[in-house]
Amino acid sequence: MIFVEQHIGELAALLTAVFWTVTSLSFEFASRKVGSLPVNIIRLVAGFIFLSIFTLIRRGMLLPTDATGYNWFWLLLSGLVGFVFGDLFLFKSYTIIGSRFSMLIMNLSPPMTAFAGFLILGERLSIFHFIGMLLTVSGISLAIFSRKEGDDRLSLKMSSRGVLYAIGGAIGQALGLVLSKLGMKDYDPFAATQIRIIAGITGYVFLISIMSRWNSIGKAMQNKKAVGATTLGAFFGPFLGVSFSLIAVKFTASGIASTIMALVPVFILIPAVLLFKQRVTLKEIVGALISVAGIALFFI
Repeated sequence: MIFVEQHIGELAALLTAVFWTVTSLSFEFASRKVGSLPVNIIRLVAGFIFLSIFTLIRRGMLLPTDATGYNWFWLLLSGLVGFVFGDLFLFKSYTIIGSRFSMLIMNLSPPMTAFAGFLILGERLSIFHFIGMLLTVSGISLAIFSRKEGDDRLSLKMSSRGVLYAIGGAIGQALGLVLSKLGMKDYDPFAATQIRIIAGITGYVFLISIMSRWNSIGKAMQNKKAVGATTLGAFFGPFLGVSFSLIAVKFTASGIASTIMALVPVFILIPAVLLFKQRVTLKEIVGALISVAGIALFFI
């Protein structure tokens, strides 16, 4: 019990990694069926419903009406950056390079988070952090680059567009996490997630409206398998995953929390092989482990 109390932030981050493994696979399945934009709006609405029911039971409040103006401003900004900018790119990468490689590239998020925490929150960076950043990038590069037979030049073994989308997702997650910590302070993490999701839903309603894509949302709602996978992902993602990530950053440094959450590319290997019948090479496994080892240096 003492161990749990002393490491509640780290344990919350570990659970977040497990939840995000489930949600990544669910959203990849749904996005391939109906597209990334419908999945984003559907999962946020579902996640908001889950959260509202939970906060009503836990706090006696259906909505986060007790949040201060300060909380609202920074958490809304965090929701726009993380859920709209970051996740729009991330979900698009799912449809191009798959969740396994997308989440591996998302390991760039911890060093980005640490650097953003340094700039915005004044959190300390040491030489080990910079070495960790180098190792993380090296591990990711080992997994996504290859040499063709008879050619010494390195080249991407997947779509460069998909990789860029995943990098955009990493940037959005990093900035969203730091802005969440800035805006949350001592406020309830689950209610804070409600505010972030409100921003996300508003952002997607605006995007879908200006793009005239409401017909595609209606068609997506008719696909029972996609809606089921999206709802499952929403339960483990916007509800449990995001909320536990806020608990993690509340009780430990942003870089440490993000480090543990970066275990998703390792956790996702087995289900990716069993469920999606994907072929995993030794280089990809080693690359994932090196990237996590690099991130582990943020503990020092």
